[in-house]
Formats: sequence, structure tokens, C-alpha cells
Amino acid sequence: MIPLLLSLLLAWPPGTGAQQDPLMPFMEHLDTDVILKWGFSEVQGTIMFQLTVKTTGWLGFGFSPNGGMAASDIVIGGVGPNGTYFMDYHATGNSFPLVDKKQSYTLLSLIEADGQTTMTFWRSIYSCDEEDFHITEIPVKLIYAYGTSDDIRYHANRRGTKEVNLLKFMPKSSPPDSNYLDFVVENVTVPAEHTYYHCKIMKVPKLNGKNHIYRIEPVIEHLDLVHHMLLYGCPSSVNQTYEQKCYMGVSGEDCIRVVSAWGVGGGAFELPEKAGIPIGGQNNDEFYRLEIHYNNPAQEAGRRDSSGLRLYYTAQLRQHDVGIMTTGLLVASGWGYAIPPNATAFHSYGLCNTSHFSDILPDPVPDLSVFSVVLHTHLAGRKVRAGHIRNGEQIDFLGLDENFNFEMQQATNLGNIKTIKPGDEIVVECTYNTTNRKGITQLGLATTDEMCLAFVFYYPAIPVTSCCSHPNMRAYMAMMGKTVDQDIEEMLKTAAWDQASTAVHEVTMKRVPQIGFIIDVNSNYTMYEGNIRNMTATLSVSCRSDPSLQGLNTTQAGPLEPFNYNTSSRGSSSWVVTSAAGSVLLMLWMTVL
Repeated sequence: MIPLLLSLLLAWPPGTGAQQDPLMPFMEHLDTDVILKWGFSEVQGTIMFQLTVKTTGWLGFGFSPNGGMAASDIVIGGVGPNGTYFMDYHATGNSFPLVDKKQSYTLLSLIEADGQTTMTFWRSIYSCDEEDFHITEIPVKLIYAYGTSDDIRYHANRRGTKEVNLLKFMPKSSPPDSNYLDFVVENVTVPAEHTYYHCKIMKVPKLNGKNHIYRIEPVIEHLDLVHHMLLYGCPSSVNQTYEQKCYMGVSGEDCIRVVSAWGVGGGAFELPEKAGIPIGGQNNDEFYRLEIHYNNPAQEAGRRDSSGLRLYYTAQLRQHDVGIMTTGLLVASGWGYAIPPNATAFHSYGLCNTSHFSDILPDPVPDLSVFSVVLHTHLAGRKVRAGHIRNGEQIDFLGLDENFNFEMQQATNLGNIKTIKPGDEIVVECTYNTTNRKGITQLGLATTDEMCLAFVFYYPAIPVTSCCSHPNMRAYMAMMGKTVDQDIEEMLKTAAWDQASTAVHEVTMKRVPQIGFIIDVNSNYTMYEGNIRNMTATLSVSCRSDPSLQGLNTTQAGPLEPFNYNTSSRGSSSWVVTSAAGSVLLMLWMTVL
């Protein structure tokens, strides 16, 4: 049976042109005559390669522990007089490799044209074949060789090796006019508090027109204090600099357009070569708000810090502007959301329904190309999944972390470009463990509070900055047989939580309608009502049989198991509010980590 990935691949012709392949967004020149493109799906556990070499002879490509032939995992293929040939080999020494007993690579296409040969194939990321090389999240030594004919002989000097991190690849741009801006705080006194948010409004030096940020780099003085940082663009109403504790009801809180983000454990982040974050020019922000979350669990007094973000930019504009959109569970004080104590795996959900973008955007909404997703919870978080829903059915995961680590929250490029079409939904699911807690856990800013968010990096940018939801707690009270005039927060705090009551609470919170909020860069927002759809179970990543045959909606790359959804036909209604009322929402809502 032909793998389903092949039908997806045929939608994009092979080659090395400038147009980016959504299934294989990464490219590396292994030599002047050798180009490798690749992409992968962590959900289906497969990786796809396309090797293009300026030759009409045989091609060889593989993985090596040290860059040499011995103990390497190799594929050899080409277009011969009698058609194509392709085989999986392994080498035991510096001699002709041996054919693998199990052929773990699948050929998708082999094309010879214009003096070059292009070989496209895929394999599992995690192989169970002892004769194959295991691909991990650390750099691997790639080897290649090729001949001038289809007689597979010694390659002479037509060979090479290059170390590449396939699963954590970051493009390296060096524009000739590169420059940078530092958004940093200087000598801030961190209070003797477990959690402290510090904000600084800064004015950007005047740039010569619009530029594009292409690299975000953290500047951290004390790694044990700085948990995360966000940089927001400000509307024209913010025209004064200041520096103080965040969320004190001042004008700088109107700065809600996320420009860049960094989380603990992360390093520098490079944007795709075809997209950049706009800065400078008449239509872009002049003032910016840097927000730093300091985590001081020992509550040490007298500590000072000078940290922030360094943004590299260029006047050589790229094809697209990048947008960053916050999705997930709305962080709203006083709304009565609670995660019970002693729960081993409590699930929370947030909804973004993009069909309501048109309620506040004057222009038609384009397809959004997602290239990175940052998932976020706090200390109780154990798993985060961002499901991608289309026409009521899940087609993929935008982001997935089955082993969430609070101390490792970094931005990385996805293995393939994922397309959000108008009308698609994003469901963010977080799994919490509260077995070490005696009282309920609420949503909030403190690290001992909780959040459930997914920051979506995409292009082309649209004015939407946040798309989150919160369960309708009035409907929750009615479904639980309570009166709406009862104090819901007090009721949840004093409840006698056990396994049964926790299960009922979780199911009810998911079943009640969600109140969705979509907000744009000018603080205009719309409200709507929707429902959380069920998400598929995540496949195990170890030792899979043919992953391309496990059931897939072929509108997206990434085979998934069959789904079983609650396809409620509940209608949705919406309300549009102008910026004059935006401050009312902002009192309830915070687009922060």
C-alpha cells in the first residue's frame, strides 16, 4: 500500500527552488553540489528527507556516529537504465555496506532532470531496527556520497559529512546590515517574594523605516531568578516611559501585542528565512513594554538583576510579517476556576474559534502558517496538547508535550508548517498533578497558581493578539444543581474533594459552554460561545509499525488515530465591543505567562 505521506508530497514538486515546502521547511547545504531538505512530525513519529545532488549517478546518504563509514546507517538510490533503485544499508567497516534485513526507509520519489538527481524518502524517527541509526534531539553527523554513473563504486572525493540537529534545527541568518536593540532592565531590586512581575515601558530609537526582527536572544544575568520574559508592542495611546511592578492599572497595560517571548531553559530563537517580526516604520509601535517574571522561591532579599531581550533586525524585509497569538484558557480573576487537590491527572481546556476573527477584523482572514508553538503551564503542569480542529474533526496537533518541564520552556521550530484556515479551532489541553497540594489551585500569575496556554507563532500577521476562553461558570453552577447567587469561589475552596467529586468537576467544566474572547492589538474584542471537542489519544513514539497507515485526514500531514468527537450542534453567538470598553475586559484578563 502506498503511504499516505506520498499523496501529500505530490502536492509540492521536488526541487531546490525558493518556494518553501510545508512538509520539509528545513534546508542545509551539505556541499556546493549537495542540498538536503527535511521535515518531521512528532505526532506520527516520522521524518522526511529530500536529497538533491548535481549528478546523474547514484546517491548515498546516511547517519554516522563519528562522520566515517564504520557503524553508519545508509540509503543508496538512483535512476538507472531500467528505472529507479533504492535500498537501506548499514556499514560494519570501511567497506561496501551490507543490505539491512529490515528495510526501514520508504522511497517517495526519485527524479533525474537537468543534470541533477533528487531522492525523496521517509523513515521513523525512533527506529526499532538494530541496524538503523536512532535520531534524537541532539546534533547528528550526516554523511553523503555520490557517483558519476549508476555503477555503485568507490566515491573517491565525492563525499562529505556535516553535523546537523535535525529535530531542533535553527536557521542561521547573517544579513550584511544586521543590527540589534536591547530591551533590558537595569539593576532592578527583586523583592523577597515568591513571584514578582516587573514591567518597563521603553521607546524605540528611530529606525529608518520598517525593519524585520529575525533573531531573539535572551540577556540573562541571574538564571535562577528570571523565569520568563515577554515583550509587547504598545498602541499610540501609550507615549510615556516608566518602570514599576506590573498590573497596577496604568496605561502601559494596554500594550498587548506580543512581539517576542522567552521562557526558562530556552536559548536564542531564529525566525524562518521568509518571515520576520516588524519593527519601526509609520505603521508600527514606537513604545514597547518588557515584562519579566521573577521566580524567587527562597524569598531572598536584596537581590538585583539586569536582564532582558536582544532583538536582531535587518532592513532587508522578508516576505511575511510574523504574528504571535495567545491561545488557551483565559486567566481571569474572580471567575471561580479551580483545580482540585490530590488529583493525579486533572484536565483543563481552552478554546479558540477562528471563525469569529471576522467579527473584529475588517479584512478577509488569510490562511495562517504556523511554524512554532510555545506551550505553557506552571508547577502542577505535566502535559500540554494543542489540538487542531477543522469542520468539527481533529486533523493534527499544533503542539504537543507529553512530559512538560516547568524549567524547560523554549521556542523551537515545528517539523513542518501547519496551516490554520478560517473557521478552524484550536483546543489547548493541560494535564495537572496536584497530589502534593492540600487546597485548590486557581488560575493566576504566581508560579503556585496555574495557566494553560499555547503561544502560536505564524505568518502572515493579523491584528489578533489573543484568542482564549473560560468555562461559563453560571452554566456550571446550574449543571451542578447550585444557585447562581452562591459564592462559587468559596464553594470550590470548601468542597470535600475526593476522586469521585474531582471526576465530576472535570467532566462538568469540559461539558459546559465556553465563553470565548478574541482581542486585537487596539483592545477591541469580541465574545462568543462554543464547546470543547474531544481530542484523540496521543500515539506512543516508540517502535511503531507503519505510521503512515494509521488513519489520517489527508488535508494535513501527520497520521493520527481515528477520532471520536462530541460534535455538538450548539449554535454560537457573538458580541463585538469597541476599544472604549476594552479596559473592562483587561481588568479580568491578562495575556501573560
